[in-house]
Amino acid sequence: MPKENGWYAPFPSRRSVVYARHGLVAASQPLAAQAGLRVLQEGGNAADAAVAVAAMLNVVEPMSTGVGGDCFALYWDAKTKRVTALNGSGRAPRAASLEEARARGLTAMPLQGALPITVPGTVDGWAALLQTHGTMPLARVLAPAIAAAEEGYPVSELIAWGWQRSAERLKQAPSGQEFLPSGRAPSPGEIVRLPTLAATLRAIAEGGPDAFYRGPLAHRIAEFVQAQGGWLTADDLAAHTSTWEQPIHIHYRGTTVYECPPNGQGLAALLALNIVEGYDLAKLSPSSPDRWHLLIEAMRLAFADARRYVADPVFSNIPLTGLLSKTYAEQRRRLISPTQAASQVTWGMPLEGDTVYLSVVDGQGNACSFINSLYYGFGSGLVVPGTGICLQNRGALFSLDPSHPNCLEPGKRPYHTIIPAMATRRGELWLCYGVMGGFMQPQGHLQVTVNMVDHGLDPQRALDAPRFCVLEGKRVAIEEGTSRALRAELARRGHEVAYTTGPERALFGGGQAIARDLETGVLAAGSDPRKDGCAVGF
Repeated sequence: MPKENGWYAPFPSRRSVVYARHGLVAASQPLAAQAGLRVLQEGGNAADAAVAVAAMLNVVEPMSTGVGGDCFALYWDAKTKRVTALNGSGRAPRAASLEEARARGLTAMPLQGALPITVPGTVDGWAALLQTHGTMPLARVLAPAIAAAEEGYPVSELIAWGWQRSAERLKQAPSGQEFLPSGRAPSPGEIVRLPTLAATLRAIAEGGPDAFYRGPLAHRIAEFVQAQGGWLTADDLAAHTSTWEQPIHIHYRGTTVYECPPNGQGLAALLALNIVEGYDLAKLSPSSPDRWHLLIEAMRLAFADARRYVADPVFSNIPLTGLLSKTYAEQRRRLISPTQAASQVTWGMPLEGDTVYLSVVDGQGNACSFINSLYYGFGSGLVVPGTGICLQNRGALFSLDPSHPNCLEPGKRPYHTIIPAMATRRGELWLCYGVMGGFMQPQGHLQVTVNMVDHGLDPQRALDAPRFCVLEGKRVAIEEGTSRALRAELARRGHEVAYTTGPERALFGGGQAIARDLETGVLAAGSDPRKDGCAVGF
């Protein structure tokens, strides 16, 4: 069995770590990873390659991401040695309000249709990342995606499975046939062409963000949404801007872990890490019920806080200093019983004092941790006719409780599940990583971080290790690769365990990770076997 720093890994880990010196890209689809690698080889940097990969994923994994969605990024600048956070998420339309929702008879935001559509932030996010950190024009980095959409590409296996799961929704949606070649979802290896999406990407390449947020395309998007009963207008699109923000961070056993601030849920990962820092996890074996129990309970506490406090900070005063303090972590840690799952977990009161993820590190040491998403498969289920634009359903995460910080308001950004991560050591880049998959994402960040920091695993084995996924209440999904004895002991402690295997392992997300050796600068990457992707470098 593989052994890392004395920690045995009793789980299948058949992929090798990918090493390189001049640049590495890890993504959930091989053609997308290669698009980013090509940009690096042509002299581009991490920002250029990240946008190239994201655009290609729009084409080859269209149910997960696209120009109709949102994006977030963390960027490490090797010259300034600083991490900055890009918020490329969109806002609620100006006509959207709690009163309007109630007038329509809503008691909760719907998951599909026109009402959960918020302003798509992706295109402006791409442009903002390139303008601030990139070296190549938008047209150049979009070229591989445009070519793939026009000329066609063979669909990879797990993406075909995800596409097929959304086929019925697309059949019932206006213009959904643009993503149903021959009237059905494609099979693995089948060549797919997306000419309408290619035309949209070409317009963006030639006209920049204005081609998407202003002019004929913007009016076309708005008119379609309104015809479907939604709130989005051309003025909402024209008013959109991305924002650069200070990332939030904690210090965890000599490693500084960074996340984007709210409205993203990266806060949950940091809260959980702060809690488990109080335990000597390195002394526990990978199959120890104590280890799994502590991680699960810490994650449940962290989610309770995140679901209470994560909202648009423009509209809500979020007590980040108190939430991220070690004192608050100690307070929350006391709520964990070492032998029993908590029957109920609530948020605390601190004192003040389908998604795609990709990772790129270039030869100069710059890094981009980037995530792009439509939320559900094919987002809202609505495709703007003749454009290949699937519109996201991020507004589904707004609350309709007027006392909640995340309550629906005009111009407000919703609670967001997509979160990139990054970590430094001794003031230098150490890890550029992330795990996609809805509410699995902070859980994946917690587990991968613990695997690498506490147990010394390399990026590939850290991603390969079996995971848990906290669900509602005491329910927790446990992945195949764990022992029956472990699952039985967790159940004895009060966890409601669901053993998950086969294709349903998609529940546990898909991660990408690139580590940098602080002494030699050598890059080491892993790519999640739960996805079709890979890590490639030169």
